[in-house]
Amino acid sequence: MNTPRDTQAGAGNGASTLDAIGNTPMVELRNLDTGPCRLFAKMELFNPGGSIKDRIALGMVEAAERDGRLEPGGTIVEATSGNTGIGLALVAALKGYRMILIIPDKMSREKIQQCRALGAEVIVTRTDVPPGHPLQYQTMAADIEARTTGALYIRQHYNPDNPAVHEVTTGPEIWSQMDGDIDAIVGGIGTAGTMTGLGRYFRKIAPDLKMILADPAGSLLAHYVQTGELTEPGAWVVEGIGEDELPPVGDMSLIDEAIVVSDRDSLAAARGLLKTEGIMGGSSTGTIAAAAAEWCRRQTAPKRVVAIIPDGGDKYLSKMYDDHWMADQGFVERETYGDLRDLIARRHDEHEDITVPPDATLAIALGKMRLFNISQLPVVQDARIIGLIDESDLLQRVLANADTQGAFGDLVATAMTAKLETLPPDAGLDAVKATFEKGFVALIRDENQYWGLVTRTDLLNWLRRNRPAA
Repeated sequence: MNTPRDTQAGAGNGASTLDAIGNTPMVELRNLDTGPCRLFAKMELFNPGGSIKDRIALGMVEAAERDGRLEPGGTIVEATSGNTGIGLALVAALKGYRMILIIPDKMSREKIQQCRALGAEVIVTRTDVPPGHPLQYQTMAADIEARTTGALYIRQHYNPDNPAVHEVTTGPEIWSQMDGDIDAIVGGIGTAGTMTGLGRYFRKIAPDLKMILADPAGSLLAHYVQTGELTEPGAWVVEGIGEDELPPVGDMSLIDEAIVVSDRDSLAAARGLLKTEGIMGGSSTGTIAAAAAEWCRRQTAPKRVVAIIPDGGDKYLSKMYDDHWMADQGFVERETYGDLRDLIARRHDEHEDITVPPDATLAIALGKMRLFNISQLPVVQDARIIGLIDESDLLQRVLANADTQGAFGDLVATAMTAKLETLPPDAGLDAVKATFEKGFVALIRDENQYWGLVTRTDLLNWLRRNRPAA
């Protein structure tokens, strides 16, 4: 288990990356509406792996080493929503263990990529299966442990070393940084290790301190705290917090109050925190920040409140910090027209120019496709669409050239197709479907301007958000 920084070796004495876990900064949030209260943020995104889960990763592994459950050269297995996996992959890489992670498929691509970059073997499984299902991530982890020699399923959801780490390190850090003057802590619950460990610590030294749960809408935890009853869980987008069953390692009796925050409000709060405070947190940070600010505004007397910032937002660039993803999910409002323009994911009138001129090279076209994660580009000259180039056009042109590398210097005009299906905005869904049946994408333009193109994915996303009348 890691210890406070002032007892660790300094860099000149051979400190490693693992010694940098913990002792994260505390900052005051000065630009949020917090009513009569002062709100402080415990910045766990400053851990080496980017989240509070680095603490339990190191603590659980070192406890397993001490009691002989994990031997040199062994294999660590874990079912994780991402951040614990990153922490464990970091610890495993530095200590020389094989790491196998089973991650639900709603997790961000960046989390999965970071785990793999650290050398972990990552298995992505389904989110939409109940506990006990063969493809449920915890069930899969137990199965892998059973058939892998020298493997240890770390079981963060059941592991008592999970909350113990926070009782020994995180709690004392907060108490010291707040000079012993603190009235409430706001945090989320996934495994419940953080809030359980903090609750145990503060019940001993500050029994009047309030432990406030920030819970995403759809999780059953807030309702349980408020009523003592279990309900059927729903679904939520926020990652890392919220549960569809009571966390086995958690002590829910330590939670005094619970505040429910919608996905929309959570993601908006996280994005707002970046703009107002310069803190780029993850999706659960938004839930916690929104709940903390709401709790503060409810108070009638000044209070000093700490919000746990669990992780950094760099793992969510393809999701909540991507305007197009937010629009596709219906979390941000766009101007609507009541016609085919509403289906366009990347409108030409917005911030990005998703077109290419005919005299650009194929290398430029390919680079633009990669940049915007698209497979086709309208070819525009003098504000007029003259063609379309897609991946198959580009590939066909390159393969037809004996000088493959040189082919990327060919002009877009040599590879594009001029057979276009251009639809007016008021053409309707039947016209779009007919265009798709011909193997084309639908380019939307009126007599004044080109608006953008509609792909099959655009139509699917629009249908998910809307239920057109029969």
